[in-house]
Amino acid sequence: QVQLVDSGGGLVQAGGSLKLACAASEGTFSMYVMGWFRQAPGKEREFVAASTWSGGRTRYADSVKGRFTISRDNAKNTVYLQMNSLKPEETAVYYCAAELGEDLISTPVQWKYWGQGTQVTVSS
Repeated sequence: QVQLVDSGGGLVQAGGSLKLACAASEGTFSMYVMGWFRQAPGKEREFVAASTWSGGRTRYADSVKGRFTISRDNAKNTVYLQMNSLKPEETAVYYCAAELGEDLISTPVQWKYWGQGTQVTVSS
């Protein structure tokens, strides 16, 4: 059973930056892909970014390419999401997720393990 703990959310002005972190309890992280999703009020959860642990392959939603970066520190069992040039419409609860395998899946229902979420609020 993998346990994920999200952190790093907060209030930031439009154009600002935040860095989210996801600490995982399970030790065999080379078996998992890690992802970030977000859910705004009244909207469905949507894919933001994903990364393999061992190979370093990444995938991003088109809306965040060039502004967000997913990275990992395997020694700390932690995945990060650096978010730059944030927009008010990106206000949401951001969730970390983990799934076995190497496929960088964008569909939320195909991810098994989830963090509790961290609120990101971008003011205009």
